[in-house]
Amino acid sequence: MKQGVISRITGPVVMALNMSGSCMYDVVLVGEQELNGEIIRLEGDSAVIQVYEDTTGLKVGQPVVLTQNPLRMELGPGLLASIYDGIQRPLPVLVEMSGDFIARGISVPGLDREKEWEFSPVVQKGDKLQEGDIIGVVEEYHIQHKIMVPPGFFGTVTDIKSGKFTVEKTVCTLDDTCELTLMQQWPVRKNRPYKKKLDPTLPLLTGQRVFDSLFPIPKGGAAMIPGGFGTGKTVSEQTLAKWSNTQIVVYIGCGERGNEMTDVLTEFPELIDPRTGLPLIERTIMIANTSNMPVAAREASIYTGITIAEYFRDMGYDVALLADSTSRWGEALREVSGRLEEMPGEEGYPAYLASRLAAFYERAGQVICLGSDDRNGSVTIVGAVSPPGGDFSEPITQNTLRIAGAFWALDTNLAHRRHFPAINWIKSYSLYVDSLEEWYQENAARDWRELRDKTMALLQKEVELQEIVQLIGPDALPENEKAILEITRMIREDFLQQGAYHEVDSFCPLKKQYLMLCVILTLYDTSLEMMDKGVSLKQILELPIKNKIARMKEMKEISEISDLIEETKQAVLMLEV
Repeated sequence: MKQGVISRITGPVVMALNMSGSCMYDVVLVGEQELNGEIIRLEGDSAVIQVYEDTTGLKVGQPVVLTQNPLRMELGPGLLASIYDGIQRPLPVLVEMSGDFIARGISVPGLDREKEWEFSPVVQKGDKLQEGDIIGVVEEYHIQHKIMVPPGFFGTVTDIKSGKFTVEKTVCTLDDTCELTLMQQWPVRKNRPYKKKLDPTLPLLTGQRVFDSLFPIPKGGAAMIPGGFGTGKTVSEQTLAKWSNTQIVVYIGCGERGNEMTDVLTEFPELIDPRTGLPLIERTIMIANTSNMPVAAREASIYTGITIAEYFRDMGYDVALLADSTSRWGEALREVSGRLEEMPGEEGYPAYLASRLAAFYERAGQVICLGSDDRNGSVTIVGAVSPPGGDFSEPITQNTLRIAGAFWALDTNLAHRRHFPAINWIKSYSLYVDSLEEWYQENAARDWRELRDKTMALLQKEVELQEIVQLIGPDALPENEKAILEITRMIREDFLQQGAYHEVDSFCPLKKQYLMLCVILTLYDTSLEMMDKGVSLKQILELPIKNKIARMKEMKEISEISDLIEETKQAVLMLEV
């Protein structure tokens, strides 16, 4: 292999000479320990390299080996339930090889080379295949791992095998020349191709009332969860991983604290998937890159995760990619940019921050996959953002706002009041409400949009009334406005507040969400009607039905809540002046 020579070392950034013939984003092996690195700039015969490992001990004059290949993911059986670092090295294997502190220069393949998988072909000799066609399946846990013709390959099947194979063994031959294995490789910075991107019209149902009912996101959409320290970003993403109606979850811990990442790594294998009753980890891929790991690998971890997500999307699966957090990724970009002595942009971030964020989020979408069977798959991206001091005006939050279609703003004040999920219903929004309206009307209720808009209007009216209350006190308000304050308190406490670890309330079906809103708004409408006839608000608030409404989130049977609508209406209408 061709070699260059280290000429300069600046933290994770290394400059090397005699690098002619190399290409941008080629992987190189740096120094005598052969540390993994990637070329990020070429100038004549010199190259600037970001090293994915600690560069302590590197010296000028040490060799740089060119692999003449970009950073590529190994995609095939064995991905599910895996825990990788930022460049797809299995962390359990690294621990076995070097102990608790990962040694430098270890090169480990992303997929196990020794394990054999039972391959069942679905094509025969003589079949003509095009790129993306499925040649067979491998049962991986309870997921059918579909083995596909890689993009750019096509031909007639001249040999097809069945039985047990390792990921490197040939299972299918096209035109006597092209040998296909259970594994394929793909450059992480290159989008995987598809036939057509579709408009997102199917919701990603999460079982969380504030998301599903007020600020929904479709499969193939992009959402962001910004919030300060302790507001519940990680718990929100874990809840989405557990309850969202997707087949595959890719969780990226990008630059998070080590103890927080440890909690995730220990909790996820213990969580039970409520839809299958099987361990949640069996449909999850985890990428762990903590804040004390090299920044270059942190920057690569985002691309590692999205490439794996696109691979499962191409099988026809719905994939949820949860990135926690993109702020740490932006900080890695800023650090590397500073080492490169680039002109800084706002708050020191590189000028290309916005385009990098856009390129990542735009890899989300619902698509018609490659292949002759017209299967659909989707990648939904939910990115957590950790703005310093909870300041939403900082560059990462603002640039993500321009791209993401759903904005779930976490509020420190709500978190301090123990209101979880701490989503601020005034600051948050979803641009997908119109495109999902038809689905909700057909599958939830015809008047879903009407109820949602009415709820949002009441919550916004509450903010205006609270300002008046703070100035002149609640007694100065008319009865109908006092009723709004009481109803919105019930919306906040009895509907929006939801226990992530509660036996019943941790997941709320869409039908139950709709009926809960109906109960509260029925109370509001009938209260106004009776107050017009002279009934006092005090009489209404003293009704026993109010306590029953407060407990409806704990009701297991949806029929109980359905009966509560009529019960509420009759209780108020029977009041006497």
